[in-house]
Amino acid sequence: MFKTLLILTGHSKGLGRAILDYYLKLDQTQVLAISRSSISMDHPNLIERSLDLSDLPVLQNELDGIFPDGDFKQIILINNAGWIGEIKPIGELSPKELRQQVNLNLLAPMFLTNAFIKKYKSSPAEKIVCNISSGAASRPVSGWGGYCSTKAALAMFTMVADRDNKSDSFHFYSLAPGIVDTPMQEDIRKSDENNFPELEKFKAFKEKGDLTEPGIVAEKIGFLLGNVQNFPEVIQDVRNIELP
Repeated sequence: MFKTLLILTGHSKGLGRAILDYYLKLDQTQVLAISRSSISMDHPNLIERSLDLSDLPVLQNELDGIFPDGDFKQIILINNAGWIGEIKPIGELSPKELRQQVNLNLLAPMFLTNAFIKKYKSSPAEKIVCNISSGAASRPVSGWGGYCSTKAALAMFTMVADRDNKSDSFHFYSLAPGIVDTPMQEDIRKSDENNFPELEKFKAFKEKGDLTEPGIVAEKIGFLLGNVQNFPEVIQDVRNIELP
């Protein structure tokens, strides 16, 4: 019998894969992992679901069947899936790609959070929603108009969700993971300096070894979500979490 249920999006690579690996090492934890690409891992505690979260009509049709029933003591939703999008100045962005970015980074986690609350509102389990944010949610970065905006909007949505559900055994987090050594950082380093003035700084993060390993970030996220009584604020930063 599983005590914990984790629903995780964007598990196929980067931080999402590290979070998946962390939780699969825990006893009595069932993981429902949702991503556009399956990793085809054979694990008794893992259920994979292939779903393009940027395709909102498909997601909307699937919402009622995503969240499983069960007598869990803790139920966690980690909205990790995200995309840096086009790294270009506002005024040169593609409407098609901007729409896809808003769908994936903002509307999909909004849909999932709303459905999660509706599904488990009456459950006596401890219920946690962790929306993976970014320092870019509170700092304007040239060339990141879509990314900064979607992460800022998701942070506000998370804070409102917390206010709306204070008395229903929910905990909500908008969590900045810091600068993590993931494929997204590789994409950032491949950008054009004319479109991204901070390019050299981000290249230096890699060259100087200043990027954090995804496994360390995943461990800190696990510690946070396992000790919610010690972290009452909605806005959190992994860099402020100290492991025992």
